[in-house]
Amino acid sequence: MEKIKFSVQDFESQLPELLQKKVTQIYISDKNLDKKKIIQIINLVANKAPELFVSFSVNASTVDKELAASATQIFCSFDISLDCEEKGGRLLFDKKFYSSKARLLNDFGLVFGFDLLFSVQSGDSLKLFFDRLDFAVQQYPNHINFLQTEQTCDEYEPKVTGFFSAKDLRYARDVAFACRTFYSEGRAVPWFLSVLKPLRIYPSKFFADMAEWQRCNNCDFKSGFVPEKENHQSLEKMQLLFLEEKYEEKNRHNLIPIVKDIVKLNGAMSRLTGENIESTVHTSYNPDDLFSEEALDIESFAENVCMEECNVKIFASEDGPDYSIEN
Repeated sequence: MEKIKFSVQDFESQLPELLQKKVTQIYISDKNLDKKKIIQIINLVANKAPELFVSFSVNASTVDKELAASATQIFCSFDISLDCEEKGGRLLFDKKFYSSKARLLNDFGLVFGFDLLFSVQSGDSLKLFFDRLDFAVQQYPNHINFLQTEQTCDEYEPKVTGFFSAKDLRYARDVAFACRTFYSEGRAVPWFLSVLKPLRIYPSKFFADMAEWQRCNNCDFKSGFVPEKENHQSLEKMQLLFLEEKYEEKNRHNLIPIVKDIVKLNGAMSRLTGENIESTVHTSYNPDDLFSEEALDIESFAENVCMEECNVKIFASEDGPDYSIEN
């Protein structure tokens, strides 16, 4: 995605040139971007460039019902920095505040993500970073950004402190990179929490194990692997291999077919939406069941739903993404 910083005036004057160059996505980051300016940009895009996708980097305090309602006019996302405050010698972040903002954006059906950093504030620790990561995943963000996992990023250089050793920094970086690979680029948001639940582990522990798996398979941060350069199907294969390993480790073999079906069907839907790729997926269960609310509880699903092998075609219809059984 092309990253460009604009004032509202500059954005309006340069919009025709951007469209002429067939720019389809832009990223607007401005620390002085208040709600009024964001809504101005949204209205401008809605009127003059409705096909443009805009990512806004915003402070959580700017997010309210007026902004969310306005944002439904265009294709956009909001990147929200999950900030901490020092209180009484401790580093804290307001879970109630951030969860209310995430809930509002989810209620309006908007795309959003969190920006997470580690060891840039005094008092931060590996435990606190994992606490923020676990919290962030629970809010169903579309993606979680870790600028410190970008090979060329030196703007937010983490530092060794009394709470964050050099070993901790490497560990945090690798866990963040695993999240970036599996969750964000793997497009796991629709199914991640339901698939994680039977494993009885926190997201941070899951990503820590994924980081070790990536190291062993030469696709970790240090190897130079860039998940954004991989096609989604190759990332999905990684997800399925790692999930099968974790479910076997936890002696949940009976749930593996359900997990695979959920991941493959959602992956096919995401590729239809993102890349306009139609496909046929072989499943062990009926897709009507897999796309139902019952599938949110995988353990209950396994007990109450019968297996039924299907060939499921994922295709675009007039009403959007759809599927049919081709047996």
